[in-house]
Amino acid sequence: MNHRTIFAIVLSLAASLAHADGLQDLETFLREVKSAQASFTQVVTSPKREGEATARSKTSSGRFEFQRPGRFRFEYTKPFEQTIVADGQTLWLYDVDLNQVTARKQQDALGSTPAALIASGTDIKGLSEAFDLKAGAARDGMEWVDAQPKAKDGQLQSVKVGFRQGQLAVLEIVDGLGQRSVLSFAQWQGNVAVKPERFRFQPPAGADVIRP
Repeated sequence: MNHRTIFAIVLSLAASLAHADGLQDLETFLREVKSAQASFTQVVTSPKREGEATARSKTSSGRFEFQRPGRFRFEYTKPFEQTIVADGQTLWLYDVDLNQVTARKQQDALGSTPAALIASGTDIKGLSEAFDLKAGAARDGMEWVDAQPKAKDGQLQSVKVGFRQGQLAVLEIVDGLGQRSVLSFAQWQGNVAVKPERFRFQPPAGADVIRP
């Protein structure tokens, strides 16, 4: 074996050791990104029904912000307006068309949800209490984490988190009914100052407030 071959092998090994997998990207994200803003597009696809040629899907979009620990805001703007706010104590969901607010205790609502992976978790050890985590195969130019919820309540089947060059890019979620949601993030800005009022919610006057 000549020196050129040995050098090529060493370089190859060094590159593979330096290459981060999805779990390393997730760990870095949890440790280093304390806040963020981004736009998002969500595509929800329902399982095909008998007799249907293709599965039905619907697309929505909006803005997303979070501040660790446990504060975030999803603001859907198209095709319908809807706001989801976690203020650290309560998870608020406001449907503009229905003028209806649903309020739940955040601790009960977020334990094994995708939101916990993004905004509530602070380290891999903490997330491992709610999810079985493993590095997924690289695809579509991204490194992936497969997150299997430990809760057996049937709400979620699986969650996959995709990182592109260390930046959160995609969430793929399959719920208990087989419905698949894909959230793709763009215009990502990490560790930005987010105004505290973005994580406060006051039900609009006249809105019905439901507390399950």
